[in-house]
Amino acid sequence: MNKLLIVGTVAFDAIETPFGKTDKILGGAGTYIGLSAAFFNLQSAIVSVVGDDFPQEYLDLLTERNIDISGLEIVKGGKTFFWSGRYHNDLNSRDTLDTQLNVLADFQPKVPENYKNADVVMLGNLHPLVQSGVLDQLESKPKLIVLDTMNFWMDCALPELLDVIKRVDVITINDEEARQLSGEYSLVKAAAKIQEMGPEFVVIKKGEHGALLFHGSNVFFAPALPLEEVFDPTGAGDTFAGGFAGFITQSENVSFENMKNAIIYGSNLASFCVEKFGTERMVSLDKKEVVSRLKQFKSLTQFDIEL
Repeated sequence: MNKLLIVGTVAFDAIETPFGKTDKILGGAGTYIGLSAAFFNLQSAIVSVVGDDFPQEYLDLLTERNIDISGLEIVKGGKTFFWSGRYHNDLNSRDTLDTQLNVLADFQPKVPENYKNADVVMLGNLHPLVQSGVLDQLESKPKLIVLDTMNFWMDCALPELLDVIKRVDVITINDEEARQLSGEYSLVKAAAKIQEMGPEFVVIKKGEHGALLFHGSNVFFAPALPLEEVFDPTGAGDTFAGGFAGFITQSENVSFENMKNAIIYGSNLASFCVEKFGTERMVSLDKKEVVSRLKQFKSLTQFDIEL
């Protein structure tokens, strides 16, 4: 089986939406990416850090899904990264109520020996220096390196972010971030500018309005499935990234045509993530549901037209 190396936070979240609120629950980019990628036939490992307040049941949850946690450092006497946020009524905007870096503040990533030759590397949203630190430890060039980032790093660590962007094949960001990074309002122009920074492929996520994939002059658009209920959008982008990277790892094909399928697989899994708080829906999800909804995606976008 091919190997997927995942880098990202494993964390506690406390979430408030118009539909309710939670106490501390399992969260973090690395967690969502790992749970999503677990639906594919591959070996995966998470590189991250937690404190000794992180419950054994959460560690078991990851290992039960065949996720290697030998790269998940547990700091004795340390506290796990914590984020708290409140979503507005439209669920597209949110306010951060609290961020506690805790053990993440001094995190030095350590890639497990047997993943230094990973086929695909998924760099989840973290400080660009941590992302670069992971790439520095690899012993062979992966078939594909995917980077996810956000506007926070563009505001406070842009030089370091630009350095890591030069080293990746795919970048996934949302439309607002693409505009900020490129200085262009048109997403077509924004993607072209970002490709000049290094990545061959640019994925621009548009939330409930789907996702765009750019490669040179080629563009592909994947819609988001219209859902009856969106309960909590936390982790949807990471779940998308996990599905995207997981499908590519399983299929061993890094062509533009195959990435179209990866976008659909990622969008499909993200559509489940938003149905319940935190990771709850991804934990209960089974493959039959995934396949059934893939058929819905297919029927949503297929049509015959006379030309």
